[in-house]
Amino acid sequence: MLTSKQRAYLRSLAVDLDTILMVGKSGIGPELTKQADDALEARELIKGKVLVETSPVSPREAAEALASATSSEVVQVIGSKFVLFRQKEKESKYTLPKAKRGV
Repeated sequence: MLTSKQRAYLRSLAVDLDTILMVGKSGIGPELTKQADDALEARELIKGKVLVETSPVSPREAAEALASATSSEVVQVIGSKFVLFRQKEKESKYTLPKAKRGV
């Protein structure tokens, strides 16, 4: 579970990311889930977009469904875009701010 500071840090990094995942009229299928999983494995932090005119799911629903299917975390959902994060066990390129204990 990400803290608000960690989420804010990842949001700041996601601003410059290109949108690499598109959810269209076919919704979230196994192909899209595989694509998201592969992208998270390679990049850790990815940005996606829901084509709201044609998609059967909302951006929030798409982000949460992909996050649960790929064991990742939803960083943010703004408008039709969303950001997902899954940190690698080893050699992660992201160092998240530490969570405070006992607060």
